[in-house]
Amino acid sequence: MAHKFEIYKDKAGEFRVRFMYNSEVMFSMQGYSSKASAVNAIESIKKNGPGAPTVEQED
Repeated sequence: MAHKFEIYKDKAGEFRVRFMYNSEVMFSMQGYSSKASAVNAIESIKKNGPGAPTVEQED
């Protein structure tokens, strides 16, 4: 599989999510106090992300 979400526990004991593509971290997310919250964040991205627009910030 070329892409995947990973949930891992950081040194502070928080659960974090990162999205990997071809073994490269594309983005990572804030820390969550529970694994369930991290899973919910992934599900929210999957549900709400496909239709999200791309917005370019102007200088």
